[in-house]
Amino acid sequence: MAILNQEGVDSMFLEAVYHRPKMNWAYAVDTHTLHIRIQTKKGDMQQVSLLHGDKYIWEKSHKVQPMEHLVSDALFDYWETAVELPLRRLRYGFKLESEGKILWYTEKGFFHEPPSDSWGLFEYPFLHTSEIFSAPSWVKDAVFYHIFPERFANGDALNDPAGVEQWGGKPSRSNFFGGDLQGVIDHIDHLKELGITAVYFTPVFEAKTNHKYDTIDYMNIDPHFGSNKLMKELVDAFHKNGIRVVLDAVYNHCGSGFKPFMDALEKGKNSAYADWFHVREWPLSVKEGVPTYDTFAFEPHMPKLNTENPEVKKYLLEVARYWVEDIGIDGWRLDVADEIDHAFWREFRLTVKKANPEAYIFGEIWHDPLPWLQGDQFDAVMNYPFTDAVINFVAKGKLDAAGYASDIGRQIALYSKAVTDSSFNILDSHDTARLLYRCKEDKDMMKAAVVLQFTYPGVPCVLYGDEVGLTGGDDPDSRRCMIWEKTAQDLDLLRFYQNIIRFRKDHPSLRSGKFRFLLGKAGSRTIAFERELNGERVVVAVNASDVSVTATVPLVEGVWSDWLSSEKVVAVAKKDSNAILSLPAYGFAILIRKNEY
Repeated sequence: MAILNQEGVDSMFLEAVYHRPKMNWAYAVDTHTLHIRIQTKKGDMQQVSLLHGDKYIWEKSHKVQPMEHLVSDALFDYWETAVELPLRRLRYGFKLESEGKILWYTEKGFFHEPPSDSWGLFEYPFLHTSEIFSAPSWVKDAVFYHIFPERFANGDALNDPAGVEQWGGKPSRSNFFGGDLQGVIDHIDHLKELGITAVYFTPVFEAKTNHKYDTIDYMNIDPHFGSNKLMKELVDAFHKNGIRVVLDAVYNHCGSGFKPFMDALEKGKNSAYADWFHVREWPLSVKEGVPTYDTFAFEPHMPKLNTENPEVKKYLLEVARYWVEDIGIDGWRLDVADEIDHAFWREFRLTVKKANPEAYIFGEIWHDPLPWLQGDQFDAVMNYPFTDAVINFVAKGKLDAAGYASDIGRQIALYSKAVTDSSFNILDSHDTARLLYRCKEDKDMMKAAVVLQFTYPGVPCVLYGDEVGLTGGDDPDSRRCMIWEKTAQDLDLLRFYQNIIRFRKDHPSLRSGKFRFLLGKAGSRTIAFERELNGERVVVAVNASDVSVTATVPLVEGVWSDWLSSEKVVAVAKKDSNAILSLPAYGFAILIRKNEY
């Protein structure tokens, strides 16, 4: 059996074949199941199969099973199969088939003949329960709502900051409108009627700015928002109404009013808190616009905390424990998470999960987050790559259908299924322009984007006010006051959000099902895909162009109904049949086939 180089098999692009027995390529799904994946050149292989068995009883246990095509991106195909492990260990290789030729791929390379024994194969030595990625059980079923407290509702005028402006005025980086926790409590009914099951708040702790990302005291609610007692009342009230609460942890940096920083500013390197910060030069100062100490960006009033310092670590971990255990919040969103050391996040996870094993931890990371998503740090991240794909396809026209399918395919291949199912999927946030603004104030375009969000794997989140037509450009314009006057709200848009949220809740395939593209051609602006779980199938088609189109979408056999009315039969599909769908400009269609077929 000889090792091959590329010259050995001209018809196969062996340099594109990739696998390693860890991370998203080989991972535990449960105590006795692995998912195995492999990458090949797009369109190169007709079939890939997995050769696998137990290394100690190879002759008795080894077998070959076909792998399924998972997704594709612009360059590669990704294949996947699930393997049951009665003895929780595995050795394996791959059978590659193309144009009638067969190769075997192992850890040692490519071969013409199948392995005669298990030596030299890839190996998953033992499936340890502690290494199974497991997000909180409630997360994949959740619909989040993102609240910027200063702009949601003013429920208590007595705690307004000095110089508060009239509600609905133009937001700036420094003005205040008086939003507070009581205002949120007063509008629980709005969240319930919308269908929200979890809320993420930007920072609520004592700080000087309107955004509160410059924390002065991590153990106390900002007095302009309320008190710790009021936050406990909010959490309890939300829980009674089936809504969970996640707060924002700003651990990368504090505010210049944080007492340890003020002490270091006063006493210099003799301060007991000198090592709480990353100081390049004493005294603390700003030279030619650059602080002599590390900060968030170059903001002098946001000094970076030294999370490797044992005292800093002890303080911040107690903060994490207190709000989860004593106040009862359901998780943390982690600001600037990628600039903090991994060792700290591992201890953070242990602390939070000890306080509440079902707490949800997700980080703000705008680039490849895989190092943080190995089960020892975060449950999820804010899924900005998904945001970009949807906006570039629907709103900006930078991607055609093939480009969108490629972007999404790459994202699905990058993570394990559990990670994908718990990802925090947003279309806008307090840090970006609002969705309606990005969609050029076109609400049909906006709805098309929201359909893609709510039918995609992961956890959808609605930025406060999007559901009633609130718009706004880049920060700070995106942080406008919530619209509460019914006459000023877009009630049609509100009903659309209520319907799409209810639809997602009613169909398990949208939360946990398989995902596969049905349409995604180069030059086209029409995408179609299917979600499937236990026989239930949902097909979604979206026209991301400003003209009406007719889309021919393949359907599996069965009776297909419209998403808003299970009684309205849209198509009766026979074997290998298609549905002809008329989609208006920025229109969409959602079809459901119930699992009885």
